[in-house]
Amino acid sequence: MRLFEALILFFVMTACVPKQKADLIISNATVYTVDEKFSVVEAMAVKDGKIIATGSSEEILKNYETDNLTDAGGKYIYPGFNDAHCHFNGYAVNLMQYADLRGTTSPDEIYERLQTHYKKYGGDWILGRSWDQNDWENKAFPDKTKLDELFPNIPVYLIRVDGHAGWCNSKALEIAGITPATKVKGGEILLKNGEPTGVLIDNAESLVMRHIPEISVEQQKKGLLEAQKNCFAVGLTSVTDCGLSKNTVLLMDEMQQAGELKMRVNAMLNPSDENFEFFVKKGKAYKTERLLVNTIKVYADGALGSRGALLMADYADDPGNQGLQIETKEYYERICQLAYENNFVVATHAIGDGANRLMLDIYGNFLKGKNDRRWRIEHSQIIHPNDFQKFGKYSIVPSIQATHCTSDMPWAEDRLGSERIKGAYAYQTLLQQNGWLPNGTDFPVENIEPLYTFYSSVFRTDHNNWPEGGWHKNEGLTREQALKSMTIWAAKSSFEEQQKGSIETGKYADFIMLDTDLMKANSQEVLNAKVIGTWSAGEKVFGL
Repeated sequence: MRLFEALILFFVMTACVPKQKADLIISNATVYTVDEKFSVVEAMAVKDGKIIATGSSEEILKNYETDNLTDAGGKYIYPGFNDAHCHFNGYAVNLMQYADLRGTTSPDEIYERLQTHYKKYGGDWILGRSWDQNDWENKAFPDKTKLDELFPNIPVYLIRVDGHAGWCNSKALEIAGITPATKVKGGEILLKNGEPTGVLIDNAESLVMRHIPEISVEQQKKGLLEAQKNCFAVGLTSVTDCGLSKNTVLLMDEMQQAGELKMRVNAMLNPSDENFEFFVKKGKAYKTERLLVNTIKVYADGALGSRGALLMADYADDPGNQGLQIETKEYYERICQLAYENNFVVATHAIGDGANRLMLDIYGNFLKGKNDRRWRIEHSQIIHPNDFQKFGKYSIVPSIQATHCTSDMPWAEDRLGSERIKGAYAYQTLLQQNGWLPNGTDFPVENIEPLYTFYSSVFRTDHNNWPEGGWHKNEGLTREQALKSMTIWAAKSSFEEQQKGSIETGKYADFIMLDTDLMKANSQEVLNAKVIGTWSAGEKVFGL
């Protein structure tokens, strides 16, 4: 009788337990949580912008109730993608000011786009972004001749796809005061027959760019909101913006506090005295729910495509040229000292094996051995075989952008030769140094689409499946590694792995719904995958 009474009492008590109220429940899904065990569940509950439970649909619906139930219909849920290296504000400005030259296959196509852009928008300058001479039949750098003919009285400035070269007309050169005798440290002014051609490499770009009028604050706000809209549409809920001024960081903060800008931003600082005084010398990160400021971004060299990457030996296709070191060794040491003393991160753009060795050794002198400073090398693109182990020895984070590999592979070996290419885009080797690494797009240098990052990481081919079987496929990432690099490891790179990057109790409810299982889809299915919905802090910010 006692057992029977106990059972009755148990059923009465459990029947009386009220369900917990949730703001949102997702059920009937395949949820890749990207937790430590890479668990897969069916459902989750969200309250006050955070995940409060995950499990089977039966468990969640038994214990939670909501006025906002989404039946996923078997679709696939992932943590929100986190672009660990991009130029979010630069992309926003581009949307407002620049003609899009991406994908142009000849200078003539660029001239047509510029004329169309100027007729539509006018302006005191004609600006463009993302030309790449490697995509043309004649792969030599262009010159100013045709730009002068078409636009004799209007300054023209066109930024190469990697941002490390610019192409301008004579009017822009005149405004900048550039003559055949002009020299610039860490940069190059290309000459032909003793005259500037209009092509400027790395630090030389600043001679013209400092004269380009800044957009208004209102235009910048509009651009940031448009950039956010585009990011949410492709599944990005967090970005690391690599190199910002004090004013832009404060504008983002203001827009976030006002509820306008919902994108989470890890804001890397330009190495300016203003930023040092306002942020760095306070000795601690500036952090809100959507903004983090704890990193100084510097450049060690240029880019491989424009032959500005600093190599330890000559370019295979340009004897006598080893690229450019942007600043002195003493400069980088001063930045590292400042960061070390104030507990800030240093993130350095380093493409060539010379630049990577320079910065790995400088970092090592400060970090000494294993640590949790999470100092970063952005791109980590070409590494001498003797230098890979330095990432692990000093706990230095290699921050990669997998689409650079598949964009560069048609010509990268021409630049480097058959031996040096073995240490380039070596993502699996880099991953093994610390057991994790962050991944990004570098947009607007590359396409904003994070699914392309996943595709390039795993398949190592272009979108036409060339080369068949993948380019140096042994250095690609597994599907699980690729997804982690775009979510939890990206969060870890900014010390935010406890707040986001996986679908776990207590973390921000930043997640996306796709129509495709990335863990099983073939290459074409990954390219065709569609983002059905994007949620930030439990709020649906994209999708019907």
